[in-house]
Amino acid sequence: MKLRDATLSELPEGVLRPDYDRAQLKPGIVHIGLGNFHRAHQAWYLHRLMQQGEALDWAIIGAGIRPYDSTMRQKLLAQDCLTTLIELAPSCSSAEVIGSMIDYLPIEDGNRPLIERMAQSDIRIVAMTVTEGGYFIDPATKGFDPTHPDIAHDSNHPDIPRTAFGAIVAALRLRRENGIGPFTCQCCDNLQGNGDVLRQTVVSLARLSDPALADWIDTKCSFPNSMVDSIVPATGPSELALALQLGIDDQAPVTHENFRQWVIEDDFCAGRPDWDKVGATFTDNVHGYEAMKIRILNGGHQVISVPGEVLSIKTIADCMEHDLIRRLFTKVAENEIAPLIKPVSDMTTRGYVTLIRHRFSNPKIVDTTRRVAFDGSSRHPGFIIPSIRDGLAKGIEVEGLALVEAAWARMCEGTREDGSEIEPNDPHWVELNAKAREARGNPRAWLEMRQFYGDLADEPQFADCFVKWLSMIWDDGMEVAIASYLTP
Repeated sequence: MKLRDATLSELPEGVLRPDYDRAQLKPGIVHIGLGNFHRAHQAWYLHRLMQQGEALDWAIIGAGIRPYDSTMRQKLLAQDCLTTLIELAPSCSSAEVIGSMIDYLPIEDGNRPLIERMAQSDIRIVAMTVTEGGYFIDPATKGFDPTHPDIAHDSNHPDIPRTAFGAIVAALRLRRENGIGPFTCQCCDNLQGNGDVLRQTVVSLARLSDPALADWIDTKCSFPNSMVDSIVPATGPSELALALQLGIDDQAPVTHENFRQWVIEDDFCAGRPDWDKVGATFTDNVHGYEAMKIRILNGGHQVISVPGEVLSIKTIADCMEHDLIRRLFTKVAENEIAPLIKPVSDMTTRGYVTLIRHRFSNPKIVDTTRRVAFDGSSRHPGFIIPSIRDGLAKGIEVEGLALVEAAWARMCEGTREDGSEIEPNDPHWVELNAKAREARGNPRAWLEMRQFYGDLADEPQFADCFVKWLSMIWDDGMEVAIASYLTP
């Protein structure tokens, strides 16, 4: 059954579908970055609210800024912006077609369609999922990096921006000039203080070309912090085949685990849907939830995926089947990460480690090791290195975290232990690969990348462990190094 509005009533029995009249939906949100995560997470929460007859004036208009987004646009428009979500629990699966997205804007140089749509008064939230590394952050200082060529272009040509942030600034300029008022800018990426990071990027970019506009944005717009959580693999041939097995011809289906969490700071300058009615949490303690999730889940993903890639293990579930890697995750998470984190009201840190171990072990989720290990130059500074710094400051062991960083250096050398090649897997791969090759003979060379490690090369408790582990990995292999760490 080709997925379209016209075929919704003919979907196979057991497949949930929209109960609301999609023709009556009105837009309220522009979402930039229509990847799998957004459609399985934020779009699902809105869809479920629409199923209750609410938020019908908050429908999503999709948007992208890069040429490769055009392919997704074509796929989604061809099926009326519907998406099949396939939930994969360890013992069963289920499918649901969601319809909270109603359009996908054309992708053009200069982003005029996006700017003009965001400038209209019915848009009250502009949200985005553009990956952790997409916010032009200096990895050492955590401040805004104005030196990137795309930022330089947008500051010099604010009417024809290249970036999503430049488009947001241009749209807000039009709204201010036309007396329409601000919108909420909502970050849905895995960044601690993600709303604060988004504010920093947007306001700093605006200040380069129009300081008065920057002050207006900083004062009038809101940038709520949030924590987003669900494991959502990339879509490939097996996911397309799975949708067909269910009787649905969907060219952009999404598989996901049987878990979602969305914790949001209630700071919306132009209104919002009542997502809390369908399971989201509004709280003033977003930072508590996000610290637990980013350090243990996102950090844990790096703990297992990096050695897994070196050992040619294909998926995260397979990594958790590997006795040494599973035990590595448990020991590092329980002994070196969890003691640094305050529990939230409904979850202890040790209980959260157990939850994440079960989620990572779900064999139905075919989440590739390569996908999870991607963009380590953003993920290690964001997810692992803060735990190292906090551990050093509080006198907590960092030996396992040093092993993880040594494993990353080994991975970036570009070969697995079986001799196969690791294809470039990071925006900074050329630099990482060169340093990793140098570090094979001189391990401290890796720590000289101060844009990632700052002064950690000068901390003997960490640096000496790192040197020990990287030397052992090269001399004896990854499994011997992990086993040595696990030995009491």
